Amino acid sequence: MSPDPNHLFDGLLKNVNLEHAFAQLDDGRWYTYNHVMEVSGRFANMLVQLGLQPGDRVAAQIPKSIEALMLYLGTVRAGGVFLPLNNAYTAGEVEYFLDNATPRVFVCDPARQPEFEALAQRLGVRLETMGVWKDHQTSAGTMLDAGTVSSPDFTNVERGPDDLAAILYTSGTTGRSKGAMLTHDNLLSNAIVLKDLWAFTEEDVLLHALPIFHTHGLFVATNTIMAAGGQMIFLPGFKIDRVIECLPGATAMMGVPTFYTRLLDDERFTRDLTAHMRLFVSGSAPLLAETHIEFEDRTGHRILERYGMTETNMNTSNPYDADRRAGTVGFPLPGVSLRVSDPETGDTLERDKIGVIEVKGPNVFAGYWQMPEKTSEEFRDDGFFITGDLGKVDMDGYVHIVGRAKDLIISGGYNIYPKEIELLLDEQEGVLESAVIGVTHPDFGEGVVGVVVPANGQAVSEAAILSAISDKIARFKQPKKIYVVDELPRNTMGKVQKNILRDTYGNTFMSEEVQT
Repeated sequence: MSPDPNHLFDGLLKNVNLEHAFAQLDDGRWYTYNHVMEVSGRFANMLVQLGLQPGDRVAAQIPKSIEALMLYLGTVRAGGVFLPLNNAYTAGEVEYFLDNATPRVFVCDPARQPEFEALAQRLGVRLETMGVWKDHQTSAGTMLDAGTVSSPDFTNVERGPDDLAAILYTSGTTGRSKGAMLTHDNLLSNAIVLKDLWAFTEEDVLLHALPIFHTHGLFVATNTIMAAGGQMIFLPGFKIDRVIECLPGATAMMGVPTFYTRLLDDERFTRDLTAHMRLFVSGSAPLLAETHIEFEDRTGHRILERYGMTETNMNTSNPYDADRRAGTVGFPLPGVSLRVSDPETGDTLERDKIGVIEVKGPNVFAGYWQMPEKTSEEFRDDGFFITGDLGKVDMDGYVHIVGRAKDLIISGGYNIYPKEIELLLDEQEGVLESAVIGVTHPDFGEGVVGVVVPANGQAVSEAAILSAISDKIARFKQPKKIYVVDELPRNTMGKVQKNILRDTYGNTFMSEEVQT
């Protein structure tokens, strides 16, 4: 599917009523789609004045704001390539991205300008700043100051469907981050499919509390609502009191699993509060089946879980108007082909067999920035992208994700899928959630380690858990050690960082007599 027109910005606003409200802001301001045209036009003009040429990168590590979103759109309109960076990245991490992506302009938080001045000068990058706008008397950075006097009139730079619109860097848990190159067609086609599949219209109001340096908040949420001509309640972040306050004015919400567990922990989150809502969507990390069930019991709504990646945008979704099954991510999106293959041979596997998930479609990225060999390794000859995610397609066609290929545990020659064990651990009395990893073992190569979080401060013991699961799974799959912790390490999108767990517990079997 190649949308027409080809330009991402034109395609998103193709059928939009410019007088319609676009965003209700936390500071009381309202944005219409006319404001989107005007402010993104000002930023586009500014970037051209700064020397931006078609294909040049604009890197941004800035607080979430409506102006930050307009910078993204202005970059696209000027023919540039937007490169959002996680606000938590240190100066050392940012140095890698700037050196690798060689942006024309780097926009940072004014509070961090002193950290980056020497770096930007050394790398030959134009440094600008952008904070959160407060009023006309208070500076919020050079981009906003200059933006107030730039012309709002701008004719979009012509771009084709295969031209780049954004580069998003992967999380880099195994080696250096890779820059996923996303085209105008990648982003526009996915937004249009999601709008139709999830039945978004101009009557919708999306509660937006996600960060916008990530696919979920920047593309899935904002691109989809723009394609529908709908409206957002645009919050700077997830604050439980504010989210509950804003829910009555929304029709839909997109979130990570943590959003929903926090809501369920609050007694104000009731069936009456959510009765008017049309849709709750979850992604970026696996949603526990228990959360899915508890959410439905509390509200009457079944959360719609979907599956995507930095490299592919969204690949699958549970159906909008049919059975949304807990523990699955639904079916491939229209236009997306999905198969499960043997990780070693590449042969396509039959249904219900676990293997590596591969996808192909207009959503799949153009490759890794300046990494042609790595790009070649990750694609099959017939164009399918090897996601690195392990999963299966069940007999009804629903896709299940069981983990990352790098998380596969090989113990004593046996393949062990952590998800199977995690599901079992999560069922145990007193356990809220768990993570299972493999660490070096002198006899088996890798030994299985479970890390569990107690529910509501309940007392759980390693011995009790091991006893309870002893007859539930084969002995070679059973954890040889279980740790009880207050919480699991997660990244900003709620994904459990198993690399940190492996670092923390990597010597479990190397400093004591091992359990066999």
